[in-house]
Amino acid sequence: MLMRFARRTGILIATLIVGSMAVFLLLRVLPGDPAQVALGVNATPEALAQLRHEFGVDRPLPVQYLEWIGGIFRGDFGTSYVTGRVVAAEISKRVSVSVWLVVLGQLAAIVIAIPLGVLAALRQRKASGTVFAGISQIGVAVPSFITGLLLINIFAVRLGLVPSGGWTAPTEDFGLFVEQAILPVLTIGLVQGALLSRYVRSAALDVLREDYIRTARSKGLMPLRAFLRHGSRNAAVPVITVIGLQVATLIVDTIVVERVFVIPGLGSLLFDGVANRDLLLVQGIVLLIVATILVMNYIIDLLYLAIDPRMRRSA
Repeated sequence: MLMRFARRTGILIATLIVGSMAVFLLLRVLPGDPAQVALGVNATPEALAQLRHEFGVDRPLPVQYLEWIGGIFRGDFGTSYVTGRVVAAEISKRVSVSVWLVVLGQLAAIVIAIPLGVLAALRQRKASGTVFAGISQIGVAVPSFITGLLLINIFAVRLGLVPSGGWTAPTEDFGLFVEQAILPVLTIGLVQGALLSRYVRSAALDVLREDYIRTARSKGLMPLRAFLRHGSRNAAVPVITVIGLQVATLIVDTIVVERVFVIPGLGSLLFDGVANRDLLLVQGIVLLIVATILVMNYIIDLLYLAIDPRMRRSA
């Protein structure tokens, strides 16, 4: 058990280092010059050379990487080439907004997906099961921005029940925060929940075909009760894997949702940084996203040990 934990921790650290190198190098090979962006097309070669020296982009790549990653360990993401603002401060102002959207959106997806997927599996040979499966298939096919625009049109424009956009921190006005968060969270929950429900249905069907479920049924347990008592933990292992992988998709969806609902989150900041060729800002945000995904996968791997005793024994 301890050896598995130590091995996974070592793999996490190594992967984070490799991921930071990949982010650094990939952004360096993209076309464009930060000094040219800052000074404009009419800048002289002398001015460009001086600004490149001030930015430090004229130094060897290993030196640039070591200075950048060393600053990351100290909490210093650098200073924006375009705005001159501290990158860490810019990210910290936006990251809390995106965290709320990701967490609440994933919770909404789980609340939608688990009942829908389990019911679709339990009633697979009935009309209601086909309807549940069809609903999830439609949800997978509809993009998140279309879902967001439909929800705005129905609940904000036509019914006037909630605001169509904007964002207020829960510490400032909790009631307004809830009103403004309903539509974006529901958008994320519907899209991700439809996809997750397909995996829940598949995992539940695999468990329902097992001999121990048939034995439980033969003793008089109803299908749902037999599944919840004897099969839910086995079905949870693949579902947890998918939830972890959904974090990457959820972050991308959050970028789109933030643009649709005019939310000043991390996705909007990333979009603006790419448009302005703000290399250090984009680099810091992408590294944060990569680190989040890797840490989530690490946590999920540890959750396997807590859920499935067979993995604890093998470990």
